[in-house]
Amino acid sequence: MGKKEPDKEDGEKILVKNRRASFDYHLEDRFEAGMVLVGSDVKSMRAGTVDITDAWASIERDGIYLKNLTVQPLPHTAYPHEPRRARKLLLHAKEIEQIKKSVDHDKKTLIPLRIYLKKGLIKTEIALATGKKKGDKREAIKTREATREARSAMRRAHKG
Repeated sequence: MGKKEPDKEDGEKILVKNRRASFDYHLEDRFEAGMVLVGSDVKSMRAGTVDITDAWASIERDGIYLKNLTVQPLPHTAYPHEPRRARKLLLHAKEIEQIKKSVDHDKKTLIPLRIYLKKGLIKTEIALATGKKKGDKREAIKTREATREARSAMRRAHKG
């Protein structure tokens, strides 16, 4: 009864996560954005046919667009959509200005972290990020392995 499902957070159902994002980038400010979708997009996303690993967002004249997001159409869809088309993100004007300043002046990248359902609407969490160097990635792997080894040593000590 008191157990929470692993992919649900406060009424949210996570459809897809970008697991490589925290490995490849230093993540900074995060924003929640709605998405302009067609009906077959929504059905496909609910079915889990989404690939977010190569996706990124770009700022254009009329807003921010999510590019390279792959949403495979379902085989029985009456009006199939383009799998890799640009999808417009819905943000407040102040948030768009803040993102524009960070991308233009601080040379940051805008990447999607996850796509999820919130109160029946599909939302995406995007983050301003800077790319990690190869050495940073190696350091992250070393610390992850060290903590994993420490945990297993603690378990062995408690069992024995």
